[in-house]
Amino acid sequence: MKATEVLREEHNAVKLALSILSHVSHKLESREEVDKEDLDHILDFLKTFVDTCHHGKEEDLLFVAMQSAGISRARGPIGVMLKEHKTGRSYVGNMGEAVEKYNTGELSYSSRFVESAKKYVELLNRHIEKEESILYPMADMQLPEETQHDLIEEFEKLEQDRIGIGKHEKLHELLHNLKDKYLE
Repeated sequence: MKATEVLREEHNAVKLALSILSHVSHKLESREEVDKEDLDHILDFLKTFVDTCHHGKEEDLLFVAMQSAGISRARGPIGVMLKEHKTGRSYVGNMGEAVEKYNTGELSYSSRFVESAKKYVELLNRHIEKEESILYPMADMQLPEETQHDLIEEFEKLEQDRIGIGKHEKLHELLHNLKDKYLE
Protein backbone atom coordinates (compact mmCIF):
# COMPACT_ATOMS: atom_id res chain seq x y z
CA MET A 1 0.00 0.00 0.00
CA LYS A 2 1.15 3.54 -0.74
CA ALA A 3 0.88 6.52 1.56
CA THR A 4 -1.32 8.23 -1.01
CA GLU A 5 -3.76 5.30 -0.79
CA VAL A 6 -4.06 5.87 2.96
CA LEU A 7 -4.86 9.53 2.28
CA ARG A 8 -7.39 8.58 -0.42
CA GLU A 9 -9.13 6.29 2.06
CA GLU A 10 -9.29 9.16 4.54
CA HIS A 11 -10.93 11.25 1.82
CA ASN A 12 -13.91 8.89 1.96
CA ALA A 13 -14.51 9.90 5.59
CA VAL A 14 -13.95 13.57 4.73
CA LYS A 15 -16.49 13.37 1.89
CA LEU A 16 -19.02 11.77 4.23
CA ALA A 17 -18.44 14.55 6.77
CA LEU A 18 -18.96 17.12 3.99
CA SER A 19 -22.25 15.47 3.02
CA ILE A 20 -23.41 15.58 6.63
CA LEU A 21 -22.30 19.21 6.99
CA SER A 22 -24.12 20.11 3.78
CA HIS A 23 -27.31 18.44 4.97
CA VAL A 24 -27.11 20.10 8.40
CA SER A 25 -26.50 23.47 6.74
CA HIS A 26 -29.56 22.98 4.55
CA LYS A 27 -31.64 22.22 7.65
CA LEU A 28 -30.38 25.38 9.35
CA GLU A 29 -31.01 27.43 6.23
CA SER A 30 -34.57 26.09 6.20
CA ARG A 31 -34.88 27.16 9.84
CA GLU A 32 -35.15 23.59 11.06
CA GLU A 33 -33.79 22.60 14.45
CA VAL A 34 -30.37 21.01 14.59
CA ASP A 35 -29.01 19.56 17.79
CA LYS A 36 -26.29 21.92 19.04
CA GLU A 37 -24.29 18.92 20.22
CA ASP A 38 -24.26 17.61 16.65
CA LEU A 39 -22.78 20.90 15.47
CA ASP A 40 -20.05 20.52 18.09
CA HIS A 41 -19.41 16.93 16.95
CA ILE A 42 -19.17 17.96 13.31
CA LEU A 43 -16.73 20.73 14.18
CA ASP A 44 -14.71 18.31 16.30
CA PHE A 45 -14.46 15.93 13.35
CA LEU A 46 -13.41 18.73 10.99
CA LYS A 47 -10.81 20.10 13.39
CA THR A 48 -9.45 16.81 14.64
CA PHE A 49 -9.73 14.32 11.80
CA VAL A 50 -9.66 16.56 8.73
CA ASP A 51 -7.23 19.24 9.87
CA THR A 52 -5.05 17.86 12.66
CA CYS A 53 -4.83 14.33 11.34
CA HIS A 54 -5.34 14.30 7.56
CA HIS A 55 -3.95 17.72 6.68
CA GLY A 56 -1.20 17.21 9.24
CA LYS A 57 -0.10 14.05 7.43
CA GLU A 58 -0.04 15.94 4.17
CA GLU A 59 1.65 19.12 5.36
CA ASP A 60 4.20 17.68 7.76
CA LEU A 61 5.01 14.41 6.03
CA LEU A 62 3.85 13.94 2.42
CA PHE A 63 4.62 17.47 1.26
CA VAL A 64 8.03 17.37 2.98
CA ALA A 65 8.84 14.08 1.22
CA MET A 66 7.68 15.52 -2.09
CA GLN A 67 9.83 18.59 -1.55
CA SER A 68 12.82 16.34 -0.80
CA ALA A 69 12.10 14.62 -4.13
CA GLY A 70 12.44 17.97 -5.90
CA ILE A 71 8.86 19.23 -6.03
CA SER A 72 8.48 22.90 -5.09
CA ARG A 73 6.61 23.52 -1.84
CA ALA A 74 5.92 27.18 -2.49
CA ARG A 75 4.66 26.91 -6.05
CA GLY A 76 2.64 24.38 -7.93
CA PRO A 77 0.21 21.88 -6.44
CA ILE A 78 1.71 21.84 -2.94
CA GLY A 79 1.47 25.62 -2.64
CA VAL A 80 -2.15 25.52 -3.79
CA MET A 81 -3.00 22.78 -1.27
CA LEU A 82 -1.37 24.69 1.59
CA LYS A 83 -3.33 27.82 0.71
CA GLU A 84 -6.57 25.85 0.57
CA HIS A 85 -5.85 24.19 3.93
CA LYS A 86 -5.45 27.67 5.43
CA THR A 87 -8.69 28.89 3.82
CA GLY A 88 -10.51 25.80 5.10
CA ARG A 89 -9.28 26.48 8.63
CA SER A 90 -10.75 29.98 8.48
CA TYR A 91 -14.15 28.59 7.42
CA VAL A 92 -14.09 26.06 10.27
CA GLY A 93 -13.11 28.87 12.64
CA ASN A 94 -16.07 30.93 11.44
CA MET A 95 -18.40 27.98 11.98
CA GLY A 96 -16.99 27.53 15.48
CA GLU A 97 -17.51 31.20 16.32
CA ALA A 98 -21.08 30.97 15.02
CA VAL A 99 -21.81 28.02 17.29
CA GLU A 100 -20.27 29.87 20.27
CA LYS A 101 -22.54 32.84 19.57
CA TYR A 102 -25.51 30.48 19.44
CA ASN A 103 -24.57 29.24 22.92
CA THR A 104 -24.80 32.81 24.23
CA GLY A 105 -28.28 33.20 22.76
CA GLU A 106 -27.37 35.06 19.60
CA LEU A 107 -29.77 33.84 16.96
CA SER A 108 -27.91 35.20 13.95
CA TYR A 109 -25.41 32.34 14.22
CA SER A 110 -27.32 30.23 11.75
CA SER A 111 -26.69 32.31 8.64
CA ARG A 112 -22.98 32.72 9.45
CA PHE A 113 -22.62 28.99 10.07
CA VAL A 114 -24.44 28.13 6.83
CA GLU A 115 -22.40 30.56 4.74
CA SER A 116 -19.09 29.26 6.06
CA ALA A 117 -20.22 25.63 5.82
CA LYS A 118 -21.22 26.01 2.18
CA LYS A 119 -17.89 27.62 1.31
CA TYR A 120 -16.01 24.91 3.21
CA VAL A 121 -17.89 22.07 1.49
CA GLU A 122 -17.29 23.58 -1.93
CA LEU A 123 -13.61 24.24 -1.18
CA LEU A 124 -12.88 20.77 0.17
CA ASN A 125 -14.73 18.92 -2.58
CA ARG A 126 -12.62 20.73 -5.20
CA HIS A 127 -9.53 20.31 -3.04
CA ILE A 128 -9.96 16.54 -2.79
CA GLU A 129 -10.48 16.30 -6.53
CA LYS A 130 -7.21 18.17 -7.15
CA GLU A 131 -5.30 16.05 -4.68
CA GLU A 132 -6.56 12.81 -6.16
CA SER A 133 -6.12 13.79 -9.80
CA ILE A 134 -2.91 15.87 -9.63
CA LEU A 135 -1.03 15.86 -6.34
CA TYR A 136 -1.19 12.19 -5.34
CA PRO A 137 -0.30 10.87 -8.81
CA MET A 138 2.66 13.28 -8.76
CA ALA A 139 3.71 11.89 -5.38
CA ASP A 140 3.33 8.33 -6.64
CA MET A 141 5.60 9.07 -9.58
CA GLN A 142 8.28 10.85 -7.54
CA LEU A 143 8.39 8.96 -4.25
CA PRO A 144 10.09 5.57 -4.12
CA GLU A 145 8.27 2.59 -2.61
CA GLU A 146 10.46 2.69 0.49
CA THR A 147 9.56 6.35 1.11
CA GLN A 148 5.86 5.55 0.66
CA HIS A 149 6.16 2.72 3.21
CA ASP A 150 8.03 4.97 5.66
CA LEU A 151 5.34 7.63 5.27
CA ILE A 152 2.63 5.16 6.29
CA GLU A 153 4.51 4.41 9.50
CA GLU A 154 5.00 8.13 10.10
CA PHE A 155 1.28 8.73 9.46
CA GLU A 156 0.40 6.28 12.23
CA LYS A 157 2.85 7.91 14.62
CA LEU A 158 1.58 11.41 13.82
CA GLU A 159 -1.98 10.28 14.45
CA GLN A 160 -1.11 8.73 17.81
CA ASP A 161 0.97 11.74 18.87
CA ARG A 162 -1.53 14.41 17.84
CA ILE A 163 -4.94 12.92 18.51
CA GLY A 164 -4.16 9.95 20.75
CA ILE A 165 -4.68 6.23 20.61
CA GLY A 166 -8.27 5.26 19.84
CA LYS A 167 -9.45 8.76 18.87
CA HIS A 168 -9.45 7.90 15.15
CA GLU A 169 -11.92 5.06 15.75
CA LYS A 170 -14.10 7.23 18.00
CA LEU A 171 -14.25 9.92 15.31
CA HIS A 172 -15.31 7.38 12.70
CA GLU A 173 -17.99 6.04 15.05
CA LEU A 174 -19.21 9.60 15.61
CA LEU A 175 -19.26 10.18 11.86
CA HIS A 176 -21.36 7.08 11.24
CA ASN A 177 -23.79 8.06 14.01
CA LEU A 178 -24.21 11.46 12.34
CA LYS A 179 -24.65 9.72 8.98
CA ASP A 180 -27.43 7.56 10.41
CA LYS A 181 -29.12 10.61 11.90
CA TYR A 182 -28.85 13.00 8.94
CA LEU A 183 -28.34 11.05 5.74
CA GLU A 184 -30.56 8.00 6.11
